[in-house]
Amino acid sequence: MAAAGPAPLVPAEAEALVRALQGTELRDTGGHGWLRQHEYVEKLNMHTILSASVGQEQLLTELLVTHAKIPVLIGELISAEIWKHKIFPVLCQLEDFKPRSTFPIYLVLHHEASIINLLETVFFHKEICESAEDSILDLIDYCHRKLTLLAARSANGQMVTLAELRPEDLPSPSSMQELQKQAETMEFEIALKALSVLRFITDQVESLPLSALTRMLNTHNLPCLLVELVEHCPWSCREAGKLKKFENGTWHVVPPEDQVKMTKLDGQVWLALLNLLLSPECQRKYHFDGFNKSQLLKLRAFLTDVLIDQLPNLVEMQRFLSHLAVTEPAPPKKDLVLEQVPVIWDHILKKNTGKWEAITKHQVKHVFSPTEEELKLQARRWAQTYSLDMMEALAPDKPRCTVCGVEAAKRCSRCRNEWYCTRACQVQHWQKHKAACNLMAEALRAEDL
Repeated sequence: MAAAGPAPLVPAEAEALVRALQGTELRDTGGHGWLRQHEYVEKLNMHTILSASVGQEQLLTELLVTHAKIPVLIGELISAEIWKHKIFPVLCQLEDFKPRSTFPIYLVLHHEASIINLLETVFFHKEICESAEDSILDLIDYCHRKLTLLAARSANGQMVTLAELRPEDLPSPSSMQELQKQAETMEFEIALKALSVLRFITDQVESLPLSALTRMLNTHNLPCLLVELVEHCPWSCREAGKLKKFENGTWHVVPPEDQVKMTKLDGQVWLALLNLLLSPECQRKYHFDGFNKSQLLKLRAFLTDVLIDQLPNLVEMQRFLSHLAVTEPAPPKKDLVLEQVPVIWDHILKKNTGKWEAITKHQVKHVFSPTEEELKLQARRWAQTYSLDMMEALAPDKPRCTVCGVEAAKRCSRCRNEWYCTRACQVQHWQKHKAACNLMAEALRAEDL
């Protein structure tokens, strides 16, 4: 009889983790208290994915709502984003900073990805969106920033693909340059998660605060931004004459017969557009001026019969655009209301502006220069958090070679963490992998004792 896979957390453990979630100061990022919070987020993240896969995510949803933790997670998400934009570049420019291991810095970079992944999984539920309260404005701004950068990079041909990020093209093992490349890849994947979160927010346009609707439609003009994403499709590219699409965390070559199939990401953009353009309340508030109208009418070229067959609701979009083309919609009705504004981003910036270098030096000294013993202790804790059974259960596809990205069948026998397609790839990667392998292997041995 086959062994059962890893089970989600028991309710009492899930509640303890949710209760323990709390905000942290930017200066304390990477420290002991922050690491505990990151560990809680990672465990909840893995628990949520496993629970959702068996239709049991309702418990965590209720816990996050009951204990009012969605605003906490949004605050931590924006704090991680600011750290990456303000502290990480200074860290990379320090000539005398040669860390023994870049793993502690990688954890900080990964924190943003972990939180947005958790939010993507739970924001499907209406009660989660409502429990965000005023912080929903901050989350809308966050998604707008990510998608604006994604659209701009795609329009300029600056997308990051697997071919650009092969480890063998980079210098010394565990270098800051390699970390910067990893951050670029992560930024792309975070933006795609932000797209899903935004789409789930638009599902609730009827119950969102008036300020949230105004922010999406008029402050940020999200309909036109979504049109840009339809036009440039950042998760699709051509390489060596082959069409590649980004799905489930990797780029795949698309066979000719599947090239007209709508991906999940395509669907998220179209669903968000349907929510924002066909809702009566949105139509009443949106300004259909000459520019906006011309941008929206570009969508007609993409509404083919093949696309509509895959998402029949787009028939309504087609009708709306046909009507828009021959009419002049009335100007938006102006509501005399006191508009709320997002506060988290501005609060963190105001508190730390002028202190970026001082914060960086503090973190270099107290967080990112751990001793050998501290690294071993940290590796031991993460070996417990990321159990191999859990990671395999969460993996969407078969493992791929760390070096070349093809499907892999060989695993490092010491740390059991990295995969390779051939012995040659394993030997080529050893100098980069050696330090992390020694740490993880020792952590696993200690766990077995």
